[in-house]
Amino acid sequence: MNNRIFFRTFSIVFFLSFFCFTIHAQTFNSAGEYLSAISKEYKDINTDMWDYTSAVANGKSARKVESRRRDILKSNMTAQKNIAKLGPFKGDATFRDSVLAFLKLSYNVLNYDYAKIVDMEDIAEQSYDAMEAYLLAQEKANEKMDQAGERLNLQQRKFADKYSINLRESEDKTVKKLESAGKVFKYYNSVYLIFFKPYKQEAYLIDALRKNNINAMEQNLDALGKFSQEGLKKVDTLKPYGNDASLKNVAKEIITFYKEEADGKFAPLLSFTLKKEKFEKIKAQFDAKPQNNRTKEDVDEYNKAVADYNNALNEYNNVNKALFNKRNEMLEKWNDAGREFLKRHVPKYKG
Repeated sequence: MNNRIFFRTFSIVFFLSFFCFTIHAQTFNSAGEYLSAISKEYKDINTDMWDYTSAVANGKSARKVESRRRDILKSNMTAQKNIAKLGPFKGDATFRDSVLAFLKLSYNVLNYDYAKIVDMEDIAEQSYDAMEAYLLAQEKANEKMDQAGERLNLQQRKFADKYSINLRESEDKTVKKLESAGKVFKYYNSVYLIFFKPYKQEAYLIDALRKNNINAMEQNLDALGKFSQEGLKKVDTLKPYGNDASLKNVAKEIITFYKEEADGKFAPLLSFTLKKEKFEKIKAQFDAKPQNNRTKEDVDEYNKAVADYNNALNEYNNVNKALFNKRNEMLEKWNDAGREFLKRHVPKYKG
């Protein structure tokens, strides 16, 4: 179990557009420069954001790139101070204040919401509910950022319209990459949760096996069958990410393995646990009888129990080894698929 890899995905996306503009009259030249001066402050933040986002996409946990989050907070505060110094334009502070409001909100999300998310990362793998809450917290934080960014874009356009600045959206690579990364993470997380539910249930089943808890094994085996069946139905409804069906296909493959375990492949392990329990009772009764009081029937029953136990043990070892190897193979395939999926769609960070 120690070789399992999990991708914790942070997807903070700034929906900010950077604009080229054409000034139609000298009167509005300073408005263009004003807009340009404010927009310039975003770029440094977005560069830091991309470095942070792509670091996580390429296998870095949130805690390992925590210093990057703190760097972004510093950049954000610097941008706020620089923009505040610009003052209003011709007495109109609407656009400037909307920018400051966005930066303050994004600062709070990064400083408070994501600080909590970093803490949640440590317990996310403990249960499906914890993992779902962890990913939902990310999604909610991203929604706040998205909504604030959309409001800012609206104010930016209003400012341009008011001062007759003709805006032409430029292809800002960092912004485009951040927007794309947000979509990639959202898709990945949706597939990950489908996988994680039967994966975690199988972990409970293996733990019950280790503890020789027959009731827990039966309950968890039944739940594994239910969750893997649900997972396969959900995977079948998923569309590929663009033309990339790799993650969907591998998710289906590993969940099929879980279903096969529940449908019968795990049964010999449960059967062995039952036979082991029966054997231990017979052995205890046999050992409790003095040797001179043991009948032929007692000896025959004991010898048969030993033979049954040894046969069951051999089958247990063979099945357990086969499942262990297949499980590791499937998990490695899943981890590789996830890692390659994120690398394909979220290019590697610089640092």
